[in-house]
Amino acid sequence: MKKHVFAAVLLAAPLLASAQEATIRKNLPARIPGLAAIDEVAKTPMDGLYEVRIDNEIAYTDAEGNYLIHGTLVDTRAMKNLTEERINKLNAVKFSELELKNAFTMVRGNGKRKLAVFEDPNCGYCKRFEKDLAKVDNVTVHLFLIPILGEDSMTKSRQIWCSADKAKTWVDWMQRDVTPKGNPVCNTEALTANLEFARKYRITGTPTVIFADGTRIPGAINTQQIEQQLSR
Repeated sequence: MKKHVFAAVLLAAPLLASAQEATIRKNLPARIPGLAAIDEVAKTPMDGLYEVRIDNEIAYTDAEGNYLIHGTLVDTRAMKNLTEERINKLNAVKFSELELKNAFTMVRGNGKRKLAVFEDPNCGYCKRFEKDLAKVDNVTVHLFLIPILGEDSMTKSRQIWCSADKAKTWVDWMQRDVTPKGNPVCNTEALTANLEFARKYRITGTPTVIFADGTRIPGAINTQQIEQQLSR
C-alpha cells in the first residue's frame, strides 16, 4: 500500500509544478500590463519561491504570482549567490561557438591558457584592461574587434584589421597611443560578423572577456582577476 502512495506522490509532483507554472504565467502578465513574455519559470531551492526569467533578467515570485521580487537570492548555508550564478550561466558563451577566423590572435609564453575578448579601439576601459592583460603570461588571446562607439571606432577597427601585423598595430594603439594609419583596403566582413555575434549574445559593453570554460565577464577586470579565472 505504501508503495502505491509513494508512486502517486511522485506522479503528482510534476503535475503540481506544471500547474503552478501555468498559474504564474497567467497571473503575472494579467496583473502587470506591458510585462515582456516570460521565457522560463523554475522552482528555486527556497520553498514556495519561483524564478521567473525574462530574456536574461531574473525575478522571483510565489506560486500564485501574487508578489514579484527583484533582488538577489543568497544561500546563506553555502554562502552562494544563487542569482549571480544563474545569470552567469545564462550569459555563458561556449568557446566552441566563437568564430575565431574573425579575430586576430596573440600568444604569450606557451599559450596553453585561452581567453577571448571583445573590444572597441576607442574604449578607455579596454585600454586599462589591455595594460593588465599584458602582465599575464602563458596565454592565447583571441581579440574580436567590435566598433560600437561611433564612426571613428569603425575607422580604427578597419585600420587595425587591414594592417600587415594586426596584433602589433593593436598593442601600439592600446598601450602606446600610436594611432593606426593608412587607408584600410581589405575584406572587413569579420567586423560585421563580430557585431552580429555581439548582438546575438547581447554583448553590449567593452571589454567583454570570455574564458575557455564559457565564463563571461563584462568590464575591465585586473591582472589578478584574469589569473584567477584562467587558473580555474
